[in-house]
Amino acid sequence: MTQSNSVSGNGSGATRGLWSSRLAFILAATGSAVGLGNIWKFPYVTGENGGGAFVLVYLLCIAVIGIPIMMAEVFIGRNGRHNPITSMRLVAERNLSAPGWRISAIIGMIAAFVILSFYSVIGGWAASYVGHAAMGDFTGGTADSIGELFGGLLASPGQLLLWHTVFMALVILVVSQGLKGGLERAVTILMPALFILLLLAVGYATTTGHFGEAVSFLFTPNFGALTFNGVLIALGHAFFTLSLGMAIMMAYGSYLGRDVSIGRTAVSVAIMDTVVALLAGLAIFPVVFANGLEAGAGPGLIFQTLPLAFGNMPMGGLFGTLFFILLLFAAWTSGISLLEPVVEWVEEKTSLARTGSAVLVGVLCWALGIASILSLNVWSDVAPLAMFERFEGKTIFDLLDFFTANVLLPLSGLLTAVFVGWFVAKESLKTDLALEGGAFTLWYNLIRFVTPLAVAIVFVYNLMS
Repeated sequence: MTQSNSVSGNGSGATRGLWSSRLAFILAATGSAVGLGNIWKFPYVTGENGGGAFVLVYLLCIAVIGIPIMMAEVFIGRNGRHNPITSMRLVAERNLSAPGWRISAIIGMIAAFVILSFYSVIGGWAASYVGHAAMGDFTGGTADSIGELFGGLLASPGQLLLWHTVFMALVILVVSQGLKGGLERAVTILMPALFILLLLAVGYATTTGHFGEAVSFLFTPNFGALTFNGVLIALGHAFFTLSLGMAIMMAYGSYLGRDVSIGRTAVSVAIMDTVVALLAGLAIFPVVFANGLEAGAGPGLIFQTLPLAFGNMPMGGLFGTLFFILLLFAAWTSGISLLEPVVEWVEEKTSLARTGSAVLVGVLCWALGIASILSLNVWSDVAPLAMFERFEGKTIFDLLDFFTANVLLPLSGLLTAVFVGWFVAKESLKTDLALEGGAFTLWYNLIRFVTPLAVAIVFVYNLMS
């Protein structure tokens, strides 16, 4: 299945490289799905919402929302063989539908661009903490000293800009090298390394004396603690965790060979993403419980309480360094996937080659990220939409996060599900997805009825909450 690594410019699509194997695509898609949210958000929302009961509901939501939409997005990419916007238009035209359906891909690409602008800032935090852990800055630390370190980072536009620049440069470096030399090479190194680091972290967690408590916290079903709100959180997280609604899977799918099963591949990615999230919980919570820390502390858990724990545990310096390298790798693979759809579009629609396209898009995204940096310090009291009670006190960083997560992503995903479920010929889907009778019927009914309804519920709930 190995073919040319080049991708034509100016939209011709005459020569388009393919992933060298199904595994390469799975690693790339999993790398996109596995991000900062897997490391800190999924474990603590699981613990807060009934442990094993939440996991069961979440897995059901992955099956109902995540896998069907992922298959739809990959189908569009592979069928269109171009950048996400052009692929959506071509698939629509081939099915005698309005080319305006490409708005789904446009919304997704805008979301990916904006998300990367502030995701890079947070990725920069992880990069800076690798250095702090390696130099022993956490060793013997107190809550005040660790808090001052994190507070000092957020208060310094210069430090944040430096690490934001470093992280974005890492992302641009990979994407600029194209499919085989960049994306595929990176994920085939970073993803196995991430799994090894995660397993090492879990191994270390077993020595804390609180591993059994963590297992109980994550996996013991407590349906009494699972509220309707918890179910909606599971619905939302199942959608967002697989990098849906960002045109990423359309872009990655455009490099996927015809002999690869989209259905089996999507299931494999969903399983790997969930395994990483659960392993992260098994790595983090024994350390949390061993030090009497707050399990639901969110980002603060990663950048404030865990450094305190590592700094006061045997071999904490070494494993703290490994943990933040793990965090950086997770952020890096996600950053790569966020940049790819827009770069693919620019490369096909302009005379710029891959390197020029990656640099142009990356620099523009980096520039937008400066607004998020300043909103953490110099512009911390600037709330552009304060005239609306709903957004009172929300900084630029907060607003970018809110509108991408609560408006753009679910809207793009909803439009994609409706388009593929109702406006693409059933026989075309059956042929391209290569699903057996019962499996295809199940997926087809999900993408037409259940998935759009579930995404709409998440959409409305997030806007109203």
